[in-house]
Amino acid sequence: METVRTLLVDAFTDEPLAGNAAGVVPDADDLTGAQMQAVARELSVSETAFFVESDDADRRVRYFTPTTEVDLCGHATIASHVHLLEDSEIEPGTHSLETNVGVLDVDVAEDGTVWMTQDDPTVERVDVDYDSVGDALGIDPAALRDVGADLPLAVASTGLPFLVVPVNFLEHLGNADPDMAAVEALCESVDAVGVYAFSFDALDGDSTLHGRMFAPLAGVPEDPVTGTASGATGAYLRRFDAFDEPEAQPAPDDATGDSGSVPEEMRFEQGHFVDRPGHVRVRVGDEVRVGGRAVTALEGSLVVPEADDGDDILEA
Repeated sequence: METVRTLLVDAFTDEPLAGNAAGVVPDADDLTGAQMQAVARELSVSETAFFVESDDADRRVRYFTPTTEVDLCGHATIASHVHLLEDSEIEPGTHSLETNVGVLDVDVAEDGTVWMTQDDPTVERVDVDYDSVGDALGIDPAALRDVGADLPLAVASTGLPFLVVPVNFLEHLGNADPDMAAVEALCESVDAVGVYAFSFDALDGDSTLHGRMFAPLAGVPEDPVTGTASGATGAYLRRFDAFDEPEAQPAPDDATGDSGSVPEEMRFEQGHFVDRPGHVRVRVGDEVRVGGRAVTALEGSLVVPEADDGDDILEA
């Protein structure tokens, strides 16, 4: 039987069994897409990163949830590059990574912090009824309307599209009781992969906001700490000029109409309501970047099913 080396690495945290666990398969050149999906299903974490050789970058990665392949994943990118650094496969510096959304830069600092440059942002308002959003999330619609005048509902993407939903107070966000079927229908209606609900009413005084992310369409009812959604939300905050701070850096105009300003670095907290607390560092300037640390929690070998002759190794 064929086996493959696998790891579970907890991203956006310095503590094991916190943050967001990512599966990492550092050598997946001989695996087919179906085998990758089977491994991701067995590991049963929100995403697993599979690394293969690339002609266009230092390495190529494919990301799988337990049920489907996704084009981009922030926490699995952070987790995997921390592991590659610890395993002496890479040195501190900038590394190119081929993903399904293109070649992106990953910067690895001497202290083990990893920064991922995400895809060019897009932010678009959506016309969705607050009652239907509140019912889907199990949040009083009044808690959404309260901030909706200044921060509207919008789909933001830096590689994956998320419906961004501002909530007035942490109490309402923490008590959310989503109807996953309704969340799926909501996401389908706006062409989003998930919903990122947030409140500036954070637990930690150093945090910019507290977020929760639900993506049942991708087989992830609630993701503990989400890099791609954090980057998309950073772009959303700039687009709608959420800050009025002297130290904020003006953002350049771009195709999305972004003309607001954001702090030089933001800190998004997430995962506390699912007992996996973590923090994402977000920078939105000429590029959107998310950063964090990670801790390896488990390493071993996994037996994989035999490959189907009809399943191409590099099927995307």
